[in-house]
Amino acid sequence: MTTSAFPPPCVPLDGLDAALQSQGFALIAAADVRRWLPADVAELDALHAGWDHLPADAFLKDGGHYRRRRHSCFVVDGQSVQQAPHRAHWQPLEYNALHGGMQRMFEPMQPELVALPVWSRLLTRVGEAVCALRGTQPWFVEAHPFRIDTTDGIGRPTPEGAHRDGVDLVAVFMLGRHRVKGGESRVFEADGPSGQRFTLTEPWSLLLLDDARVIHETTPIQPLVNGELGWRDTLVLTYRSGGFQGE
Repeated sequence: MTTSAFPPPCVPLDGLDAALQSQGFALIAAADVRRWLPADVAELDALHAGWDHLPADAFLKDGGHYRRRRHSCFVVDGQSVQQAPHRAHWQPLEYNALHGGMQRMFEPMQPELVALPVWSRLLTRVGEAVCALRGTQPWFVEAHPFRIDTTDGIGRPTPEGAHRDGVDLVAVFMLGRHRVKGGESRVFEADGPSGQRFTLTEPWSLLLLDDARVIHETTPIQPLVNGELGWRDTLVLTYRSGGFQGE
């Protein structure tokens, strides 16, 4: 596996909406994310602390033990954030060939994290970005805290391969990397040949994806030192109009 890391082509905050509209994705540097939310480092560290308590994913069909996660749902309508009753995560096979069609019931996010003021600010701010892209309306949000580790010697952030999620917007927050190599993000036109590749390394940098226009994947991670555990933490949010998938 190559250790080369292509830097992410970040855009300034005032270019976020234009980048999403013109190329189908936008990358925001961590310092700009903190201004955008707004949030300070201590608030974001308090939220990220919950990633040390993620249960193992019991639904991996490739037999792996490299993914830990939770899952909760919310409805975001302007500045209003309401947590929805806990439900299974479901995707159709056309969007997830590996795990589609399964009712996957994960443990919910910890109540103390959901209660943090920064959590609601984060959900509403991303909601503003998707409103600028699709029009003002309520959004049905699924939140996925992920830790991919090297327990098996290799960890797969996207075991389903390059994919779309069947939503309107996908937000991928890079929370942190610990003693790993790999994990290159790849974004491609859904209906064309163009694409970009880059490695997210900066804690709380952000990748926004117009799910109708692009497909995405992340390459596997490996430990920097053989035999030493490493991991990659992300928060993935999906925003969908009209309802949650599977309703």
